[in-house]
Amino acid sequence: MRRTALPAALALALATLLSACSLFGARAPAPVALNPAAPEPANGQGAAIAALAASLIGTRYEFGGADQSGFDCSGLALYVYERVGISIPRTAAAQQRAALPVAVAQLAPGDLVFFRLRGHRVDHVGVYAGAGRFIHAPHSGVAVASADLSDAYFAQHFAAAGRFGGGALSSP
Repeated sequence: MRRTALPAALALALATLLSACSLFGARAPAPVALNPAAPEPANGQGAAIAALAASLIGTRYEFGGADQSGFDCSGLALYVYERVGISIPRTAAAQQRAALPVAVAQLAPGDLVFFRLRGHRVDHVGVYAGAGRFIHAPHSGVAVASADLSDAYFAQHFAAAGRFGGGALSSP
């Protein structure tokens, strides 16, 4: 009973959070080519990843942080994936290289979204929550927060989206 109650509670928390969020009508992110090899996510595990990330909104930013005392962007992704038993690389760039590409139109909760904020390399990552929203640890001085992919800043810096394959988002 306890194993099924936690994912249901997390999904309910995510739905509540998303219903309170407003979507911006700014420019949509550039489309990413669909990778036919990217597996379909299993809604339960992807939703659990997204809900866990949403539950961490407000946690302080800490460079190199990967636990509830503080997160940087890739540490947040690492932490939520580890909690559902999925091992992913530590840095945003390595996470992007290891993930199977996903088209923006195919994004599902739990997928990762990648950005180039300071140059030509991927240097930022967020956890897609659904409805165009993602959860990320922005930078020093700003706690874990929700943002919108269509926000002009993020749309301009969007690099790619990815999913961990081989059944990575399926139930164990």
